[in-house]
Amino acid sequence: MSFGRLERPTGHKPMSEINVTPLVDVMLVLLVIFIIAAPFMADRLALQLPKAELPKAATPAEPGPFVSLVLDGQGRMQWDGQAVDDATLRQRLTEAAQRNPTTELQLRADASVPYGRVVSLIGMAQSAGLSRIGFVAEAAAPR
Repeated sequence: MSFGRLERPTGHKPMSEINVTPLVDVMLVLLVIFIIAAPFMADRLALQLPKAELPKAATPAEPGPFVSLVLDGQGRMQWDGQAVDDATLRQRLTEAAQRNPTTELQLRADASVPYGRVVSLIGMAQSAGLSRIGFVAEAAAPR
């Protein structure tokens, strides 16, 4: 009778490669989360818009203190009818905010004025302390 050689079976060899599939899955999930969340983290102008019910909004309220800023198509500015530059505008915005912080800035900008210029004026008013900003427009003709 012959006896076969009794060999001991070798166990599984340890894997020397890193499995990157779970890592890629986690990274893709994080990427999707950041893509969805990124627009919400963008800086925005902090405007506190008034809330009103429709019947109350239909009747005009007592106008409070306001100043008018006009920006024409050539980029010239007028503060209550007087021509101003950026430095003078900053000074007048600060003075108006110190007199009465609830003063409303009524912004009348030409339709051809670049959006960036209007945003910079809003930022200038907010940094001076004026948080009430109104955009004045002409009423559309009835159809």
